[in-house]
Amino acid sequence: MIHDIGEYFDTALALVKAAGNLMTEHVSGCKKFELKSCAIDLVTEVDKKVEETLINGLSNKYPTHKFIGEESVAEGTKCDFTDDPTWIIDPVDGTMNFIHGFPNSSISVGLCINKESVLGIIYNPMLNQLFTAQKGKGAFYNDRQIHVSNVKLLKEALVTFEAGTSNAEEKRQVVFQNFEIMVRNAHGVRCLGSAALNMAMVALGGADVNFEFGIHAWDICAGDILVREAGGVCIDPAGGPFDILSRRVLCASTPELAQEVASTIVQLYPERD
Repeated sequence: MIHDIGEYFDTALALVKAAGNLMTEHVSGCKKFELKSCAIDLVTEVDKKVEETLINGLSNKYPTHKFIGEESVAEGTKCDFTDDPTWIIDPVDGTMNFIHGFPNSSISVGLCINKESVLGIIYNPMLNQLFTAQKGKGAFYNDRQIHVSNVKLLKEALVTFEAGTSNAEEKRQVVFQNFEIMVRNAHGVRCLGSAALNMAMVALGGADVNFEFGIHAWDICAGDILVREAGGVCIDPAGGPFDILSRRVLCASTPELAQEVASTIVQLYPERD
């Protein structure tokens, strides 16, 4: 079957921009929320409405396509990843930020065909930040083509990573260890509170490397192609090939930097998606 990636992209982008209006109604924060797995894993009605808007709009246009959405999976839908065209959606990446009114949250939408990301959209409507990529067409920030930095050494790198949304003691200890490692060895460390926006910063060249354990396919699908189309690399944090279901990611401006970080950080292997 021949796939029109450009048409898929245009359809998704229009839906993402429309769904962004649901978020901008809460620029001062969204105080009504529920707990999911723990006290720092949160969901709002906006998360659910954005995901519903995107899945309904895309499924009506492409009824044979499949979907993996964060809130659908949280409510029991199986995370079924096949070679079929599959939209992978995080309706509000950075829900903690969104609840507090901290303007770093985003809608993240990626499309995989034959288990490869072929388009990605990361949209922060609060700050009007739109990151997009299509396979073979480059990466863009608000219609301006972007490229990763040329940084190859950790000591020259600005690093983004997160504590994540798990209170598990093993995860907490790994975060603390890696934070100390990065503070001691990197040029600087930043935490934006959104996995998708952290990856977008690497694509933009604003950050040089990002890694995280415990994230999900919907956090990183769009970021994967965005970074690669910007000239960067996405790998497993231990140095091997990137696996979208592994709940582990490391993306960087250069292969040299990626491998240095992979050999430096403490590893964690969460249960797969």
